[in-house]
Amino acid sequence: MKKILMASCLLAATAFAQGFGGPQGGGSVPNSTKTADVNYVGDGKTYHTLDIYIPKEAKESYPVVIHTYGSAWSMNNMKGSADLSTICAAYVKAGYAVVTPNHRSASDAKYPAQLHDIKAVVRFVRGNAAKYKFDTNFVAVSGFSSGGHLSSLVATTCGLKEGKSGSVTVDLVGDIGEYTSFSSCADAAVLWSPPTDIYTMNPISMGGSGTMEGAFIGVEREGNKDKWMVASSPYYASEDDPPVIMFHGTSDQIVNIEQSQELYDSLKNHNVVTEFIKVSGGSHGGDVMNSTENLNKAVAFLDKARAAKAAAVVVPPDTSKQDTSKVDTSKTDTLPPDTETIAIHSLRVPMLAPVSYSVYSLDGTLVMRSSVLDKSRLKAGVYYVVSKYNTGERKMSRFVKK
Repeated sequence: MKKILMASCLLAATAFAQGFGGPQGGGSVPNSTKTADVNYVGDGKTYHTLDIYIPKEAKESYPVVIHTYGSAWSMNNMKGSADLSTICAAYVKAGYAVVTPNHRSASDAKYPAQLHDIKAVVRFVRGNAAKYKFDTNFVAVSGFSSGGHLSSLVATTCGLKEGKSGSVTVDLVGDIGEYTSFSSCADAAVLWSPPTDIYTMNPISMGGSGTMEGAFIGVEREGNKDKWMVASSPYYASEDDPPVIMFHGTSDQIVNIEQSQELYDSLKNHNVVTEFIKVSGGSHGGDVMNSTENLNKAVAFLDKARAAKAAAVVVPPDTSKQDTSKVDTSKTDTLPPDTETIAIHSLRVPMLAPVSYSVYSLDGTLVMRSSVLDKSRLKAGVYYVVSKYNTGERKMSRFVKK
């Protein structure tokens, strides 16, 4: 009798999760070459596999979009139902390589395990650029429903090692996979009907046995605000976040539209490039949400973000043979004393403080943009920092974070 009861509960939970995820559909991604079931961690687990879709149009490399399915964080093998014939097909048609990962479910592990998984996917992409012809100058994240929630966290926690609220501290990066030396930051995010602040969202009941959010976090909301806050992306919004676009239906009865509004407002307050598309009559997934108009808007947003990043990156010259003894250090940026600074480019600028800093890794990936140079948000390593002044002029230097 116990086995029958357990099976019935599991079936009900699975059906509910698929409803929460919305009508994502299976099918295939037209005009692409598929590589299936690649393990991005190296542990042989199904929940750590991904599929890769490369456009059939031959190019030297392809910018990447990682698209994550929705399941109320309760399914660990739905990459084959990750909006393949709609959202993913639109990305591939526009020339992007698409990666659809599985991730651990709430039954496999509690938060932040799922965030660790998606960040491991981002690192896997960067670590396998040559093998799969990935252009890692642009790696975006995308996701539907709970997949959008995880993608929103990837976008807003770049450079943060830990999330803290009250007495609660969580690891926001993880150490799984073989590519932990690579960045897990995203260059843009496209969010479809996402939960963002799970502490404020309408609770998704599991039929008398708690909520989907509670299962994901490991505790229910009452009396556990801090544990829920560290899983909420508006809480982490900051000036260095990448461009983010959100699509949310006005008739969504599963994830209330205020969820996207809250993240949008938080990003705008930090001057992040962001758009919020309120889809009239749109529910949780389906044809109205995935209309050609919306798919085109998503692609256009990615294209614009990609172009903006390419225009912003200053390609550093080869300094391996530079005679630093002849460098005029009076023109270098003034950085905190515990950093090692090597001048590689300078401009004559007024003696004014920079209005913003953009920090790039050695491969040209933007890892932070802010009005202050906050070293605490950077991992140990070598970086290029571009200081921008209110005159519009820029200076660039290299520094070492120890």
